[in-house]
Amino acid sequence: MSTYAVVNPATGEKVKEYPEISDGELSEAIGTAWDAHRKLALSTSVADRAARIKRVGELHLERREALAEIAVREMGKPMEQALGEVDFCGDIYGYYADRAEDLLEDEPIDLLDGEGTAVIRRSAMGPLIGIMPWNFPYYQVARFAGPNLIVGNTILLKPAPQCPESAEAIQAIYEEAGFAEGDYRTILATNDQIAEAIADPRVRGVSVTGSERAGSAVAEVAGRNLKKVVLEMGGSDPFILLATQDLDEAVDSAVNARLDNTGQSCNAAKRFIVADDLYDDFLAKFTERMRATEAGDPTSDDAAMGPLSSDTAAERLQDQLDRAVAQGAEVVVGGERRENFFPTTVLTGITSDNDAYHEEFFGPVASVYRVGSEEEAVELANDTPFGLGSYVFTDDAEQAQRVANHLDTGMVFINGVLLDGAELPFGGVKRSGFG
Repeated sequence: MSTYAVVNPATGEKVKEYPEISDGELSEAIGTAWDAHRKLALSTSVADRAARIKRVGELHLERREALAEIAVREMGKPMEQALGEVDFCGDIYGYYADRAEDLLEDEPIDLLDGEGTAVIRRSAMGPLIGIMPWNFPYYQVARFAGPNLIVGNTILLKPAPQCPESAEAIQAIYEEAGFAEGDYRTILATNDQIAEAIADPRVRGVSVTGSERAGSAVAEVAGRNLKKVVLEMGGSDPFILLATQDLDEAVDSAVNARLDNTGQSCNAAKRFIVADDLYDDFLAKFTERMRATEAGDPTSDDAAMGPLSSDTAAERLQDQLDRAVAQGAEVVVGGERRENFFPTTVLTGITSDNDAYHEEFFGPVASVYRVGSEEEAVELANDTPFGLGSYVFTDDAEQAQRVANHLDTGMVFINGVLLDGAELPFGGVKRSGFG
């Protein structure tokens, strides 16, 4: 039985199973990518490659409804959010295509002795493996494959096991945009096959977005074989509220930051750290808004939340919640899980000896903390093994900058959420990854 299949999390129906690649087919794919890399990098210009990536972005927009329907079917993403993900891909591909020649232009170096010339040149390396997640099946591919193909690196793309249909659709888009055989290739490989592929001398690097477990396994193989590696793991991003003249707006931002993609986003706000004088009012309004948001049919245009992505995801989140409560956390808002449809949940009273204090809740579960000072807020925010994103809300601009400078995360957003942009780098520190 193949590990690659589309199973609709809203209904439990297995829609279609896809065969895994054979060892021989994988070796052939790596060889084709190696041969294609030399042709792509040496026989085409940056402008030519950028034009093809531009077309990839245009095709995403032309097929946005069909692509969004696949994401809804594969992992339960609400339709409006699935459309937004596809549109964002159009922005990403367009951004790199429009600026490719400037971004890859040689950078002169002023030599100290004043004689001769030298430049820094950004050149292709060779075939790269991309191990993609299920929660953003189009966006993560755009971030990884788009700029690398413009540089001249060829791509071997391993999708998440539950996302073979979106991978198939992306493959068709790259082919229609004019990329040759071997430039971009979807590989439905097992974990053991991927380990062998990383070790292959023709493969020059690997990028993985996924769990800590997956990242550790990939990094181990990559390190043993001296391969470049980029890791984007999970996060337990703090939302720090220190001062506001509009609490309702801050609460709206907090709810949006927690429930995007039904809470299944690595850089979603998950821990809400609130100043003492705002805590009671914030908690009351936040719990009211969370309680009013219910999971529903993800195909509906007005669904704010859908199901969790799979039975496994729902069971894992339920286990985390049960352990948190058993260890002393209080459920302020919660409800009964309906198969993969998980209720919005708000926890308080989480102490440092509770597993929930250090874990990432990948779903619509929020943890709220009360702090007595700016310093205590920063200390609590940083007291986590993760370090992906963070959010600071305050009316004091100097305080915002001061707090941001002390946060041990890869990204800080001030007085706003869901502000990712095509032009902004994305990444974290600590167990959230690197690169």
